[in-house]
Amino acid sequence: MKPYIEFARKTFINKMVYKFDYVVGIFNTCLQIFIFWCIYKALYGTSSKIDGISFSMVTTNFILCLGLSSTFQINDLFVQEKVNDGSIANEFLRPVNFKGRILAENIGSIIFGLIFNFIPALFVAIIFVGIQSPVSSLALLLFSASAILGFFILWQISFIVQMTSFWVINVWSISTIKNVFVNVLSGSMLPLWFMPRAVMGFIKFTPFASIYFIPIRIYLGDMQGNDILINFLRQMLWIAILYIIGEVMWRRGQKKLIVQGG
Repeated sequence: MKPYIEFARKTFINKMVYKFDYVVGIFNTCLQIFIFWCIYKALYGTSSKIDGISFSMVTTNFILCLGLSSTFQINDLFVQEKVNDGSIANEFLRPVNFKGRILAENIGSIIFGLIFNFIPALFVAIIFVGIQSPVSSLALLLFSASAILGFFILWQISFIVQMTSFWVINVWSISTIKNVFVNVLSGSMLPLWFMPRAVMGFIKFTPFASIYFIPIRIYLGDMQGNDILINFLRQMLWIAILYIIGEVMWRRGQKKLIVQGG
């Protein structure tokens, strides 16, 4: 465990070197929040609710979604760069698990983003835009736990995308497609309350709503009791399924790399 903590710590420290980057990151998140606020303010007009969804619920949704998405930054091209320059072979010789190392570095980056991006941008949004408070302290705790599970779902999806590096030359196009699906189907771009019924029926059978929308529904009190438990189980099930897929691709990718190298 100690080596992985060290990987996370070094990533955190390295990001602190580039102070201008995280200042720009805060500004970028705040700008996106302001743009989304203007768009939805124009759509709502003088109405307080649309289809039973209040403007404050929508505001809270896109503020938390943008904050989480800016925090959950994962480099989908990391493995591709290692494969292309041949340094992936050296990774196999390290006395640490390569997959664990990637996760540790991502966690270090996320902790940095949480402290120096999400929290400052959230304070700015609370002051100038407004955001609903969690319905209870328990809801805030459950939201945090669900958001962590949402991150692991997103990370497993990213890892699967990275594993395609063993079969394709450029992962960028696959990563772009993945980002489109995540942005649209997770509620990051458009709250899923406004999705057509048929589309929502499809989304329920995908892991994307579990990344952002489910945690935010818990935060807002839009989900209660057994529904929360069911969705926690759904998140854990998706983590398990995606883990198995990623693990199979990782092992087959290693064998393919050895064949190519031989």
